[in-house]
Amino acid sequence: MIDKKISLSPIATLAAARRSEDERSEAERSGAVVNVGAESTTRPNPEVVAKAKRRRFTGAYKQRILIEADAAKATGTLGALLRREHLYSSLLVTWRREREAGILQGLTPSKRGPKSKQNPLDAEVHKLRRQNARLTEDLRKAGIIIDVQKKLATLLETLANQEAAEKLV
Repeated sequence: MIDKKISLSPIATLAAARRSEDERSEAERSGAVVNVGAESTTRPNPEVVAKAKRRRFTGAYKQRILIEADAAKATGTLGALLRREHLYSSLLVTWRREREAGILQGLTPSKRGPKSKQNPLDAEVHKLRRQNARLTEDLRKAGIIIDVQKKLATLLETLANQEAAEKLV
């Protein structure tokens, strides 16, 4: 008999790997914790946050990223920077336009939405006017009370004088 070495083709190797994958236990397939070796991997939390939070970048952060992006000359380094910082290239384009236009406040985050049409001092003026009206009304009431007290004092003095005059007679 002649011994022949049988070599498996790449297709046969893939089929064998797929077959062994199908033969895994249920715990292995479901991702249950299986103590295989000393290394155990933790899975990230798949829960999605109920409300996404918009990221806000400071002016210093934007300038630092622009400097790093401008310094990235080698192939792939800009992409690595964007992946590391979880940024899109469109952000770099926007930030560069703002920097070139000289808009320094453009590099700082601003509040979204329509701008308020009211002057911020109007609220304070309105509050002070209400306070002034309240204090004026309190002063008017205090003046009335003082007048009544004066009249009462003169009335009581008159009554006291009449009683003293009646006792003398």
